[in-house]
Amino acid sequence: MNMDFQPLKNSNRLLIEADLVPLQGTRFQPTGFPDLGVAQYQLPGQKISMVLLESSQSVANRLESTIWDETRQDVVQPLQGISYVVVKRNNEVLTNSLLEAHRLNSFYILEGEDKSFVNQLKGELNALGDGPVDFGKLAAVLAKYDINSLLHGIFLAKKELAGGRFKLARALSGFIEAYNVAVVRSGGVKNDRVDPSADAKKGGGNIPYSREEYAAQKITAYFSLDLAQIRGYRLGEEVEDLLIAIALWKIQAFLNQGLRLRTACDLDCREIRLERPQGYVLPDFEELTKALPRLVKAASGVFADPPVTEVDYRGASKP
Repeated sequence: MNMDFQPLKNSNRLLIEADLVPLQGTRFQPTGFPDLGVAQYQLPGQKISMVLLESSQSVANRLESTIWDETRQDVVQPLQGISYVVVKRNNEVLTNSLLEAHRLNSFYILEGEDKSFVNQLKGELNALGDGPVDFGKLAAVLAKYDINSLLHGIFLAKKELAGGRFKLARALSGFIEAYNVAVVRSGGVKNDRVDPSADAKKGGGNIPYSREEYAAQKITAYFSLDLAQIRGYRLGEEVEDLLIAIALWKIQAFLNQGLRLRTACDLDCREIRLERPQGYVLPDFEELTKALPRLVKAASGVFADPPVTEVDYRGASKP
């Protein structure tokens, strides 16, 4: 089939919005932050209360996880053949760059006793301690070893890699906001059926507690794909098309399958809208799933051979 991304060639951003509702009932539990709690705020000049239901950091993590099949412990079938790094310890798989929070900048990839891969990166990046860094070369190296980093960003924070100046911002980002929210207060009690007066400090006894959830007039997920940044990698149309297709697949996989954000925050997607560029018709999930193997094959010339690079982690059992 033909996956036509030509209408996107003159656009700098692809913006998507999705209407969400609680899967059951009206309440939801937003994300909370240490020492802050729920990110609740008012719109400037308006008496409308808002909640950041899911942060950009959290949505990025959830988008990344869509391409990993936990059951098979492998990349999802449509993306078999993409580049990434597997870390082994004592000949057993420890982790990989698709699952690590900082992708190639993972402790287990760069900080083991075996410096072979770090030296390989240094050589291919021609990473000088000073002078301008070549971000086109960085993009080519990331495509070779971990194409996921071209969508979700990277910060190679090692002084021997251009003094830690190799950085790429996220090309794909998202967040979820709840509009015109109200607090729903409730509570309960943890019952001790053996001794209701046991020491509560140690987890015994009957312990009452309060709970806050929220209801909202509407919940919206927002996604942005920086098309200009993707073109700026200068990796060719095949790689650009693959990155766009992966991004759109991830967004729809998240909206279709990944909206159980917490125990008390299980959402359902009612509508997906393309806000920019106007007039473009988004390919649906099934179309993208069918097209991805062909797009992976077309772009495979930029991947390492084999596309999955193995790194041996030897070091302390804990970082």
